[in-house]
Amino acid sequence: MAGESRKWVVLIATIWIQAFTGTNFDFSSYSSELKSVLDITQLQLNYLSVASDMGKAFGWCCGVSLMYFPLWVVLFMAAFMGILGYGLQWLVIQRLITLPYFLVFFLCLIAGCSICWFNTICYILCIKNFTSNRSLALSLSISFNGVSAALYTLIANAIISNNDTLYLFLNAIVPLLISALVLIPILQQPQPQQQHSADTLHRSDHDSLIFLCLNILALVTGLYLLCLYSLSSSPTVARVILVGAIFLLSMLLFLPSIVYSKQWSCFTLPTSFSLYESSFAVIENNDDNHELDKELISIEDHDARDNVSDQSMTIEKSLCFVNVLEKEKIIMLGEEHTTKMLIRRWDFWLYFIAYFCGGTIGLVYSNNLGQISQSLGHNSLTSSLVTLYSTCSFFGRLLAAAPDLLSSKIHFARTGWFAAALIPTPIAFILLAISGTKTALQLGTSLIGLSSGFVFSAAVSITSELFGPNSVGVNHNILITNIPIGSCLYGLLAALVYDSNAKSSRQSIWLREMSLCMGRKCYMQTFIWWSCISIVGLVSSFLLFLRTKQAYDSFERNKNQNRSKLAFDTELF
Repeated sequence: MAGESRKWVVLIATIWIQAFTGTNFDFSSYSSELKSVLDITQLQLNYLSVASDMGKAFGWCCGVSLMYFPLWVVLFMAAFMGILGYGLQWLVIQRLITLPYFLVFFLCLIAGCSICWFNTICYILCIKNFTSNRSLALSLSISFNGVSAALYTLIANAIISNNDTLYLFLNAIVPLLISALVLIPILQQPQPQQQHSADTLHRSDHDSLIFLCLNILALVTGLYLLCLYSLSSSPTVARVILVGAIFLLSMLLFLPSIVYSKQWSCFTLPTSFSLYESSFAVIENNDDNHELDKELISIEDHDARDNVSDQSMTIEKSLCFVNVLEKEKIIMLGEEHTTKMLIRRWDFWLYFIAYFCGGTIGLVYSNNLGQISQSLGHNSLTSSLVTLYSTCSFFGRLLAAAPDLLSSKIHFARTGWFAAALIPTPIAFILLAISGTKTALQLGTSLIGLSSGFVFSAAVSITSELFGPNSVGVNHNILITNIPIGSCLYGLLAALVYDSNAKSSRQSIWLREMSLCMGRKCYMQTFIWWSCISIVGLVSSFLLFLRTKQAYDSFERNKNQNRSKLAFDTELF
């Protein structure tokens, strides 16, 4: 029981880490001030944003460090990288020191690297402590990364209102404080134990109820921040709202204890909320089930090939499309992939393109929110738009748990949910291209936040399922190398359009090399291009869904047979 309770404390620790280390979300809050202090163009500002995202390309360094250092040491290494990266930028923006542009670029790179290290640490803790329900643990933990901007805005408003430079100071200090706060739970995390089949089934009911309660409280927390944020302009009110948010985050710690108490022991979870268990561990520890799984996969693969053969004989025109869907597709979930195997997979590149043209483009949009709102004449809305994006990203990440919570009623491949989540993105960009009103800007930001948030959260589970849970630390960091690439290309496109319109606009203001563009045309062409790119991502995700649907269907049937066998064994004993 002590080990069971400690694993939940570890999960809450990862939630706190995620909630206070999503420091990349508030870049738009101080980007205009940073642009003014450094006296740079929009294109140069875009490169600083790219540098922050480029830090994610070095996420593999965290995995290598964990091979030689304890996890808590790597945690504080990430915190001190944040202090160095954000702390020196704060001194620059306060005009206390002067640094050349290339050093500021390097500081942004280090700051971005610290975020990726924090994320990787949380992934490893969730996967290590929740082998059966890793997807639920990951989606819950990652979802709280989306409330970082709202929490940092509340802290900033509680200290001093209307001081955007304070965000950099908070980005440097708060992650270190949180790392010290969660140090004890991380040091005392439980050791992995071998579980019997009966124990697995019994504990699954408890875990189901705990995850359900945690997700409900997470939803309440998000609604609380979304509804009350607009009232936080006053320092006094901001402090009250901040105390309420901290109270809700603290309540997460007590829910597992309440569920495990005797007064809840007589309750069982309704079958409608049974979990979509990641039963790779169960399969690995049961030779009979593993052989059954192989047999089922073999039968399904044989039937699939027969079907493809029949289709190729009857519909010759669709032969090319069928070949794309069937060539070297994944037929079994959870199979470990080395780096060499990964980059040879068509499924990986479809997945890469879908993420590159879907989630990444939403992240680039959030980095440009400051200039977008300023160009449309809504400069005072920048902080609220950043918070809106962050909060909607939180809800999107929370929705990534839907495939697990609704699996007993709706069986749908996680890659199908992934494809559905990308639909709002092109709609939002088309809306922003058509209208520059305040309502359109808020609605478009909300849709993009929801879509990209779901992608960021679901991607970790998809990587684990398609390419192996033991290799997720390396493989997922390979996947997210698309973020700095996309940040560079999409941001470059936006910056070139912005600067070209600033030169030709009568309303543009030129101060030395710094440009300021006003009007809808500053970003209209960018929104049109981004909408077309996001449609490419949507098509790619749909192809990935078609190629992996068979593997998910086979896994679902095998999982049901495993659960039936576990229930039968429980009745015997």
